[in-house]
Amino acid sequence: MSTDSILVEGAREHNLKNVTVRIPHNAFTVVTGLSGSGKSSLAFDTLYAEGQRKYVESLSAYARQFLDQLQKPDVDLIEGLSPAIAIEQRTAGANPRSIVATTTEIHDYLRLLYAAVGHQHCHRCGRPIQRQSAEQIVSRLLAKPEGTALVLLAPLVEGRKGAHADVFERARRDGFVRVRVDGAIADLDSPPRLDKQRKHVIEAVVDRLVVSPSIRSRLTDSVELALKQGDGVMKTLSGKVGAPLSAWTEELHSEKNACPRCGISFEALQARHFSFNSPYGACPVCNGLGLMPVFDEARIVPDPAKPVGGGAILAWRSSGRHEAIYRRMVLRSLARHYGFDLETPWRDLPEPVRRAILHGSGDDPVQFGGWRGARWKSYSKPFEGVIPSLARRMQETESDAIRSWIASFMTTLPCTACGGLRLKPESLACRVAGKNIMETMHLDARRCLDFFSSLSLSPEETAISREVVREIRRRLRFLCDVGLDYIALDRPSSTLSGGEAQRIRLATQVGAGLVGVLYVLDEPSIGLHQRDNQRLLDTLKGLRDLGNTVVVVEHDEQTIREADWVVDLGPGAGVHGGELLYAGTPAGLLSCPGSPTAEYLSGARRIEVPPV
Repeated sequence: MSTDSILVEGAREHNLKNVTVRIPHNAFTVVTGLSGSGKSSLAFDTLYAEGQRKYVESLSAYARQFLDQLQKPDVDLIEGLSPAIAIEQRTAGANPRSIVATTTEIHDYLRLLYAAVGHQHCHRCGRPIQRQSAEQIVSRLLAKPEGTALVLLAPLVEGRKGAHADVFERARRDGFVRVRVDGAIADLDSPPRLDKQRKHVIEAVVDRLVVSPSIRSRLTDSVELALKQGDGVMKTLSGKVGAPLSAWTEELHSEKNACPRCGISFEALQARHFSFNSPYGACPVCNGLGLMPVFDEARIVPDPAKPVGGGAILAWRSSGRHEAIYRRMVLRSLARHYGFDLETPWRDLPEPVRRAILHGSGDDPVQFGGWRGARWKSYSKPFEGVIPSLARRMQETESDAIRSWIASFMTTLPCTACGGLRLKPESLACRVAGKNIMETMHLDARRCLDFFSSLSLSPEETAISREVVREIRRRLRFLCDVGLDYIALDRPSSTLSGGEAQRIRLATQVGAGLVGVLYVLDEPSIGLHQRDNQRLLDTLKGLRDLGNTVVVVEHDEQTIREADWVVDLGPGAGVHGGELLYAGTPAGLLSCPGSPTAEYLSGARRIEVPPV
């Protein structure tokens, strides 16, 4: 067994012609040659494929049943293989929740930082959050209109999986009679059986009162008990006596976090509150996507020059005969009601008429009528509108084809609630050095690195966040080192080119700090400006210096010259390639006979710059 190198004997994958070659361990190796000469066949389809196959075979039979069975590449023998990781040129996928910060795991460290040392502010007035005493909470509750019913709740479980039978038993021993479980009131004498695989919210019902001046003493005792049981946090439900609880208003009260001006209480923010992929932090309107699908009037009426009765509304064109007759009747009724001609071009209709057709008549009933056999039937009702009708059908239909057809009339716009920032207002109001987490991620990698390099925190905050900030700086520096200093951290992964996505994965792997791994890369210099090439090479060498074997498929001259080992395949492409021409140091390649790569490197052949 080879311990100082990887030995490949008799590789015949694709166009390789019984190639036998040694690749040294802990070295930076470049596989070069003409396009189609077999570079990827050797690096990816032989080395990486066999490394993956052997890793899967090392797993237990139970684990292997969940993985696809990998085929052995066409090779006689491979010795000295390490666990293999391929960093290929491929797009990062179309997941709208994936951004550069999540791919590089910088987002995870930012969440920890903001949860640990972020300064929370009120999202309404912007004032810093202060502590709130039990007496202040009582005064605010007594300020509600007299006769308002109150229910005081002490949080016991907040979003945790489990059956929580011990929580019910402890609450019963503490003297509580009722609890609210996932929004429903239940008696502790017969608590509900909970699904242990789901997350639950459990609150003890501390007291039920009706607001009046005489309840101050009892309310004070109940508030103090609720705060004690809820570890400084309590909730209240307020509403009219006799109204269902679903119609009551729920409020959070906290001894720790409250706005002195607005009277709003806030729970202590945790790392999950800064994740747009978590229901605790995601904007409730767009669910953390930052974008909302909305109907585009320009897609519904693509040609405003057409008359409204002549097919101007594209969403009303594709329909059956009976539906077309019905819609024609609707248009005639609307024309009578609003006083317009069906042959008038859409763009010449008055704005109120166009708005009524697209968005509905509101509370204004329209007189509809049509022939049913030999009888004329008429009725009066508000007109639904084209867009509300499409939205309703989108919700009701179970057909993917109809849903896709309706989606063709929609476009995406920034969320109206969060402005495209993906998070809840409470999370966005937390700042470090004057910036919230999304403002920080809006910076490109270079400016973000400068921001954290000059970050000024108090001695106590520095002690808490030292390791987190160091890791953030480290990963940002890796991004800059691979030539991605212009990439904003909040840029969607789906917008990255194949080369950018590859270098981001490369920066992530460098940040992982793995040792003893075989890394196989596919032309990482593609799309990279020549001035950034040296930084990329330094990163690859740093990966090697950690104790890894780096194999790169590459054409770049500088990369070939700075490699530790070069494997040259050729001499041609396709059936004319697949032969090992050279394996050794870059200096020895220059004198290799019959190698096109050697001829270009030595200057024997060159590509002339075409005249301007």
